[in-house]
Amino acid sequence: MCELLALSCRHPTRLTSSLTALVSHAQGTSRNRDGWGLAFYQGRDVDLYRGTEAADTSGMVQWLEANGPLARLSLGYIRHATQGMIELANTGPFIRELNGRVHCFCHNGNLARLFDDTKTPLGHYRPVGATDSELAFCKLLSAMERLSAPLHALPPLNARLAAVAEMAGVLRRFGPANFLYSDGDALFAHADRRLQPSTGRVEPPGLYRLTCPTQSASELLEKPHSPQFDKGQRVILLASVPLSDGDWRALPRGSIFAVRDGELIAERQI
Repeated sequence: MCELLALSCRHPTRLTSSLTALVSHAQGTSRNRDGWGLAFYQGRDVDLYRGTEAADTSGMVQWLEANGPLARLSLGYIRHATQGMIELANTGPFIRELNGRVHCFCHNGNLARLFDDTKTPLGHYRPVGATDSELAFCKLLSAMERLSAPLHALPPLNARLAAVAEMAGVLRRFGPANFLYSDGDALFAHADRRLQPSTGRVEPPGLYRLTCPTQSASELLEKPHSPQFDKGQRVILLASVPLSDGDWRALPRGSIFAVRDGELIAERQI
């Protein structure tokens, strides 16, 4: 199964040690050697990098570890191909425009027979590749499109969270549905199940969350520029598995929440 990573923070920073830790999980005999992707939000747009090679062999990933863009919201993953060939069209994170904003999505799990689902509308969104993950994204965006908002604006947070929760419930019927989704304003996450190497079973937890205390710089972040920067910084990291020895919280199955600028702003359980 793929591994996910997200960083939300108050002050823009780079993915550094957290990215290095994620990339290390693509080494050697790892199953996650079928590609990688990183998305860095810049306002309403996204700076997107992807590759079909293993992340630990990618010169671009090495460059991004040292020179990646500063951002308040970053998403990424390393891929284990369960549906779709190893090619760029099947490599996330996937992005689409909706209402003048770039939306971004990545998923971990195998949604068996999702392509047979005719009950959940797609609207005008269609997958470019052949993955269940991109199809799930298209279905989610179709639901978001039905929420009315002026150009460049967004529907109320509670309406967006409800749409995410409803789609998470649909996807879980087809298999593990851990995902990260952002509209550039908030990062939404759903924690489900994943293959646990220690047991060989598909079971919770599917996602972990680390909240870095104010006035404390995590070892997973770029060093603060100044004491003032450190004092005002807020950070939340999400990952499929803990990326350090910090106080990572295993999230219960069915946890859905929204994060903005390193702060938890809404949550619910399904």
